[in-house]
Amino acid sequence: MVRAMKPLVGAGALLLIAWVLWDAFETILLTRRVPARLRISRFVLSWLWSGWATIARRIAARGRRETFLSFYALLSILGLLIVWATGLVVGFALLHWAQGSQLAGVIGTGGGVATAGFAADLYMSGTTFFTLGLGDLHPMSPAARLITVTEAGTGFGFLALVIAYVPVLYQSFARREARITMLDAWAGSPPTAAVMLRRTLESTDPGVIAPLLRDWERTSAEILESHLSYPILCFFRSQHDNQSWLAAMVAILDACALVIVGVEGIDPFQARLTFAIARHALVDLSQTFRLKPVAPETLRLAPGTVAELRAWLAASGVRLREGAEADRKLAELRDLYTPYAHQLSQVLLMPLPPALPPPKARYNWQTTQWGRTAADEAHCWVGPGRRGRS
Repeated sequence: MVRAMKPLVGAGALLLIAWVLWDAFETILLTRRVPARLRISRFVLSWLWSGWATIARRIAARGRRETFLSFYALLSILGLLIVWATGLVVGFALLHWAQGSQLAGVIGTGGGVATAGFAADLYMSGTTFFTLGLGDLHPMSPAARLITVTEAGTGFGFLALVIAYVPVLYQSFARREARITMLDAWAGSPPTAAVMLRRTLESTDPGVIAPLLRDWERTSAEILESHLSYPILCFFRSQHDNQSWLAAMVAILDACALVIVGVEGIDPFQARLTFAIARHALVDLSQTFRLKPVAPETLRLAPGTVAELRAWLAASGVRLREGAEADRKLAELRDLYTPYAHQLSQVLLMPLPPALPPPKARYNWQTTQWGRTAADEAHCWVGPGRRGRS
């Protein structure tokens, strides 16, 4: 009975090894979106996130919740690497067992001779995969030697990929966060399109917003490519708990939509380009998570909110195009991205930016580590009576 099972076990071991290696290849090396069917990484990351997010939703304090969520990305990477390594070690151990456990050597404190058994195969596989080279067990048959050499090479290559994988993630994360941090002075914290447009009118040239939108056209393209290749980047949290890559991108899209509808003194050409690539990024990323967009009608701004936004901007010197046609066009533009942004927000637990800045909102650069504001600098930069809606 055991002898008849060994060919099946050997075939299963080869399938397990191939499955793990292919999943690692797709996750680390293949720089394009891949199907999510029967992928180890998809199962592991989804399973871990479902539990992690459930706990996070029960944490009321925003700061503590964001701190807890910030651990997920790194721990999930470590967990995925452990699952991959375990799968390969077990797979090669099963190959040894299917070949009859052709191993010999000295084990234990008594100096006994190793006998055939899966425990010895698993130990041999583990020491070989992690290139320990202890030498207390060694293969006796040509097939066992071939398995050992193959596993040693696989383990060496796997560890090299792991060493290269993590820096790539952190480089992409650092570039993304640098852009988000720079947006704080433009759009506030949390970022809003209203503050962004008001900031442009503080300059003598309203067209000063064009370079910002051009920069975010490039940033959106970088986020699209990097986050499609490495979806785990979507879960990396920003340094401040009132910022996120998703909120920043939606704020940019909101600003582009308003400029496209019509803002006096601002050419909408660059806004159209930035809108297109930023919307493309949100749609593709939501498809990566297999998210079905909700009905856009449920997410539209209420007429009173649009009127309040227009009045708030007018008080700051920003004149939006008015009328039913302008409101209809704004609703149509927002319908192109809010359903996807909403679903990503629900999955990633990243709040979307409001239409108007919160009352008494403070910029992150105005806040010290003890929560006090730099009042003098804020007065000079923002001006009296113009912080948030207070």
